[in-house]
Amino acid sequence: MKKKTMKLTRKIQVVIDLPTAEERKEALGKLYGWQDRAYRTANLMVSHLYVQEMIKDFFYLSEGIQYKLADEQKDEAGILQTSRMNTIYQVTSKRFKGEMPTNIISCLKASLYSTFKKNQDTYWRGESSLMNFKKDMPFPFTTEGMSKLEYDPEKKVFCFRLFKIPLKTYLGRDYSDKWRLLQRVSQGELKLCTSHLQLKDGKTFWLAVFELEKEAHKLNPGVIAEVSLSLEYPIVVKVGKVRHQIGNKEEFLYRRLAIQAARKRAQLGATYSKSGKGRKRKLKAVDRFRQKEKNYIRQRLHVYSRRLIDFCIQHQAGTLMLMHQEDKIGIAKEEGFVFRNWSYGKLLTKIEYKANKAGIEVIVC
Repeated sequence: MKKKTMKLTRKIQVVIDLPTAEERKEALGKLYGWQDRAYRTANLMVSHLYVQEMIKDFFYLSEGIQYKLADEQKDEAGILQTSRMNTIYQVTSKRFKGEMPTNIISCLKASLYSTFKKNQDTYWRGESSLMNFKKDMPFPFTTEGMSKLEYDPEKKVFCFRLFKIPLKTYLGRDYSDKWRLLQRVSQGELKLCTSHLQLKDGKTFWLAVFELEKEAHKLNPGVIAEVSLSLEYPIVVKVGKVRHQIGNKEEFLYRRLAIQAARKRAQLGATYSKSGKGRKRKLKAVDRFRQKEKNYIRQRLHVYSRRLIDFCIQHQAGTLMLMHQEDKIGIAKEEGFVFRNWSYGKLLTKIEYKANKAGIEVIVC
């Protein structure tokens, strides 16, 4: 049975809502401290899970060593004093007790254990390496760690407390969608799930996760939209006898190549750029064009995927089938130019997300 709800993540900038600079500095120091402990906790948890999983391969240990990963109170052959999931919680909570809220540790324990179990076969075969977390990783927290979200009419912002630290939102220019979601949460119409907080580049971001119902459309699962992705035409969709092309090579590729050429010129001219703050100032123009390319591609892929889903809804197609993609990916990998400029993975991700939101099933073949 298909789920009637889905989770939607929005990146919202937040600011510490305290009157004096000293209070804000102290609160910000707490947040940075929690983020530091969170990334260390995540690495410790993953390391302990890996050792527990691979202990059977430690053939050089004495023969008297037992290998069964179970609670010794429930199984005589067990080597653990508690459940396996609780071991990683105990290790990290003892080490960082009082340095971070236990709510963060509990969230990390649940998410990392679930992810590790999904990937444990690839770890055992040596096909992938362990997850490695960096200092700027976002740390999770549940709604228990934050007080009720409310709209302040005087400040004209949404305010809440995260572990007793007052925060207020800064929605920027494109605030309509985020404002509506936060308003529905404050009115009790929408549910907040486990979210994250990230401190990066001098700013604080709240990665809010909302649980909302999928869009209701009259769709027929028997009506199949056959979709083909390529560089010549980003998306070609066919429903019955109706065939529709979304975007074209000139529209998508021309602007991207123009931005790449401008960035190349900026790289050549960076040698003669004014210095004074080292590498960052010299490459300022290069970084600006690199970000322009990312923004342009993101915007175009959003437009293409939106047009595709609207086309499927218009023709009541309940199933979206991506045709012959494995062959095209293999061809693209052989040609460096195509592989560099196709952006297939990002486009597929956006199509799957929007299709899931509209209640359309996606099949890749």
